[in-house]
Amino acid sequence: MRRSISAILAVPTVVNGLMMMLSGPFWYMSVRGVSDTGPYNDHFVRDIGAAFVVAGLALAARAWRPRYWAAAVAGAAFLALHALLHLLMVIDGRDQHAVFDLITVVLPAGLALYFAFPAKGEVHA
Repeated sequence: MRRSISAILAVPTVVNGLMMMLSGPFWYMSVRGVSDTGPYNDHFVRDIGAAFVVAGLALAARAWRPRYWAAAVAGAAFLALHALLHLLMVIDGRDQHAVFDLITVVLPAGLALYFAFPAKGEVHA
């Protein structure tokens, strides 16, 4: 099940990163709340998109080969740190799209981090 969840989470992570890299202005205007954060910065959006692609590929690696769980943890760590920033904004009351961010950023990051690690007794070496 951990591998399946990792695969499921990998797909939107890679797609999001590719959209950021290949169609940054479209991504910027399409994702709720992003344009509220300030003016569009093409270089910044593409850089973060690259990080999302790598994180998604790391989750996919876990799904493909269980022994690559450490790569998935590294990818999920990026997602978790990104989610932590969103969570702090929610707690501080600076997030006008709190429910959306909790569902689309925080929850998937938590799931990715949890399922990236091998289960007790799972053969992973």
